[in-house]
Amino acid sequence: MKTFLTTTIGRLRLSAFLEGFSLLILMFIAVPLKYGFDRPALVQSMGPIHGALFLLFIFSALRVGVEQRWKFRQTTWKVLLACFIPFGTFYIDYTLLRKLHAEEQAAG
Repeated sequence: MKTFLTTTIGRLRLSAFLEGFSLLILMFIAVPLKYGFDRPALVQSMGPIHGALFLLFIFSALRVGVEQRWKFRQTTWKVLLACFIPFGTFYIDYTLLRKLHAEEQAAG
């Protein structure tokens, strides 16, 4: 868990997880509570949290892209696109970021 906080790609992976998890809470808990049981409080609190995590992921992806010198057409656009597709952050973490994180750890 420590590597998620000490490496740039680790922090990106952590922000991807948090953004995806906040979307899960919003879509499968908060929205049904709002429309099924007339309790909008969780949507009112989770909406801004998810929005902030969404922006954190975008800025983290751009920062890592610049620091790692990713070519925009090869890597950066895939990572940025992931946050616009529901649960795409989980997919991009599994298919791309995990491998890049392992390479970053091996390099030192």
